[in-house]
Amino acid sequence: MKQNTEEQSKSENLASNGLVVRLGERQLVSVPDEALSPADEAIYNNIVVSTLNAVYNWGRRNSLWPVGMGLACCAIEFIGTQASRYDLARFGSEAVRPSPRQSDLMIVSGTVTKKMAPVLRRIYDQMAEPRYVIAMGACACSGGPFVGSYNVVMGVDEILPVDVYVPGCPPRPEALIEGIMAMQRKIDKQRVLLQYVRGDK
Repeated sequence: MKQNTEEQSKSENLASNGLVVRLGERQLVSVPDEALSPADEAIYNNIVVSTLNAVYNWGRRNSLWPVGMGLACCAIEFIGTQASRYDLARFGSEAVRPSPRQSDLMIVSGTVTKKMAPVLRRIYDQMAEPRYVIAMGACACSGGPFVGSYNVVMGVDEILPVDVYVPGCPPRPEALIEGIMAMQRKIDKQRVLLQYVRGDK
């Protein structure tokens, strides 16, 4: 009890000088302007403290480049999402690349036939790591109206690892934007640098 009172009085003295303010379990440091030299002020105003993993994930989440993979009618909604009304460039995903080697996001928009499946897998294998897949529309998610058809794959997850599903027939541009935001939230939680250091897959 005595130790707690001493710490509290010490904090109150520092707080009265404008140095330390305690809020519950958190401690906010406040440095008065007159206590800083010009060199210290330049450092104080221009340093951001973060982790390397957070900075790395921030860069990846805001520069998802999709590969152009429009297979059917959902591709029209994907094109509409790129246009000025919805402006996918706000999320850093406006650069639809014709080459899979420049892409890290595959948006499978449309019906995947069994004839197209090996081509889709080959394009996915050529994409840059780490790579992600969004299944857009009912056909890409589960076969859609073609369930039980002899020539349609019942969901792209039978040939590719899907990260985010965007249901709908077809889904509106707002739904695709929500899917991309869900993908960004998933990227924020990843620890890719640690995986590469350990050699994990």
